Amino acid sequence: MDSSYLTDPLVFIIQTLFGLYILVVMLRFLLQWARADFYNPLSQFIVKVTTPVLRPMRRIIPGVGGLDFAAIVLMWLLKTLELMLVILITSGIFNPIGPMLWAIPQLVELAIHVFIFAILIQVIISWINPGTYNPIIGVINSLTDPLMRPARRLIPPISGLDLSPMLVILGLYLLKMLLLPPLLMLTGSPFH
Repeated sequence: MDSSYLTDPLVFIIQTLFGLYILVVMLRFLLQWARADFYNPLSQFIVKVTTPVLRPMRRIIPGVGGLDFAAIVLMWLLKTLELMLVILITSGIFNPIGPMLWAIPQLVELAIHVFIFAILIQVIISWINPGTYNPIIGVINSLTDPLMRPARRLIPPISGLDLSPMLVILGLYLLKMLLLPPLLMLTGSPFH
């Protein structure tokens, strides 16, 4: 029997569970950064899921300038643990130092992808059901507004067509192309 028969599903489960929780912590961090409405039902869910872990961490790691450093440290620790487990399962090697560094570019890439997907969802909803309010759309609008506002000043709507999402998405992909390769090289990450 092939060794990947059991390791692949185990790696998938680890990456999925860690990935989902890291995404929720990332959303909490980004929503705080964007000063989103935390009375929104989706925001409340994110707060309830992340508070039990973040509350004790905040006693040790204070926030600075409105940034929740405890959330950043939690994401980094979780991503490091995920990478260590995946490497241990796939190769049998315990390597704590590499994953500590390799987690950084992966978290940066996740943040960029969160914004890209949020903008894409915003665009699709505006085509399908424009003008209606949904708590999820409210959170997405709050999240993307710090990026969309300057883009809308640069490119105002033309004949009712808003091209600013395209500008922001292009900017995010350009940021990804310029930022990730040096980060991957500096950290020596094997994950590309």
